[in-house]
Amino acid sequence: MFSHRLSRRSTQRRLTAAGVLGTSAALLLSLMSGTASSTPLPSSSVVPLGQGYMGVGYVQDSKDFKADTRRLDLDAKTDANLLANPVGIDVSKWQGGINWSAVRGAGIEFAWMKATEGTTYRDPNFSANYLGAYNAGVIRGAYHFARPDLSGGAAQANYFADHGGAWSRDNLTLPGVLDIEGSCYSKTAAAMQSWILDFYTTYKARTGRDVVIYTSASWWNSCTGGWSGMSARSPLWVAHWTSAAAPTIPRGFPFWTVWQYTSTGSVSGISGNVDRDRFSGDRSRLLALANNTP
Repeated sequence: MFSHRLSRRSTQRRLTAAGVLGTSAALLLSLMSGTASSTPLPSSSVVPLGQGYMGVGYVQDSKDFKADTRRLDLDAKTDANLLANPVGIDVSKWQGGINWSAVRGAGIEFAWMKATEGTTYRDPNFSANYLGAYNAGVIRGAYHFARPDLSGGAAQANYFADHGGAWSRDNLTLPGVLDIEGSCYSKTAAAMQSWILDFYTTYKARTGRDVVIYTSASWWNSCTGGWSGMSARSPLWVAHWTSAAAPTIPRGFPFWTVWQYTSTGSVSGISGNVDRDRFSGDRSRLLALANNTP
């Protein structure tokens, strides 16, 4: 079977380059590669269970897309900006086996990895990634791919907390992430807000931590109506693959904490592309997030 990760990258490039595909053709290509449009799709076109990962529902407009292929191990020690804003990655089974010692040696300071989806799916590489990152000194955390079409937010938060989303104050564990993107799952904005709040409330009761929200401006604005109800509760991890100096953030959030700025990064220890992320503060603030300190 060919690489799903590489397949969806090439499909995205075809979609954004053409810019003239009809709705039906674009949707067909999206489903074939496991991608979804950044504009919420009908509930019938949601990603099949187990196939979701960060960015699967985000197709960047070609005028903003930046293919970042730097190898961090070549310049991490000399790039002052990396010291000011730690760099990270997010991974799932689509990256295959990862050499976490090489990843850490390349300058990667933090990583989130897929743990669960819905209430039945567990990423087969999660345990290896979670332990491997920890042993290599990478500050790591888990993420849950939301499926509001399958069950309630509370049920999915419990499943996440039971299968990788727990937290401990050890200098190396980040709070869990709710990855919510792609389709609006036939929910109204009010219903989606309720689902997210149920997930948040249950996750915090289980772990003592505020869940991080991963989303894009287009999804949040369309599917929650630009809701401000999470801005005082959850750190924002925004997806915006752009060459701009800062990302476009969803309405309802005053600032971003983590920025997924490209999907075509190259990092030692990982074969193929990997999403690249930047933290908004310095390393001391990254550790504060990990340890739940002011």
